Amino acid sequence: MTELTDNQHNELMDYPCKFTIKTMGYANIEFDVIVVDIIRRHAPDISDHSVKSTFSKTKKYVSVSITITAQNKQQMDAIYQDLTDCEHVLMSL
Repeated sequence: MTELTDNQHNELMDYPCKFTIKTMGYANIEFDVIVVDIIRRHAPDISDHSVKSTFSKTKKYVSVSITITAQNKQQMDAIYQDLTDCEHVLMSL
């Protein structure tokens, strides 16, 4: 797989822009609260209306989608790094 340079990435994304971050984790914890706290560190202006949670068919997993106004690549990198570092996050898209 080919890595994009910062300039190539910036050409693909026109900042600032609306961007939805989707995360998945186990439903037996307050996963949505954990994810919102992580993302709010980098995008403090997110509202409760921009957060959507959906349970899996078996209710074992939950996905949390949050739409933010992404300001730049550095902000996005920081968000995804913090989500990756969180032990409760199984996957982020």
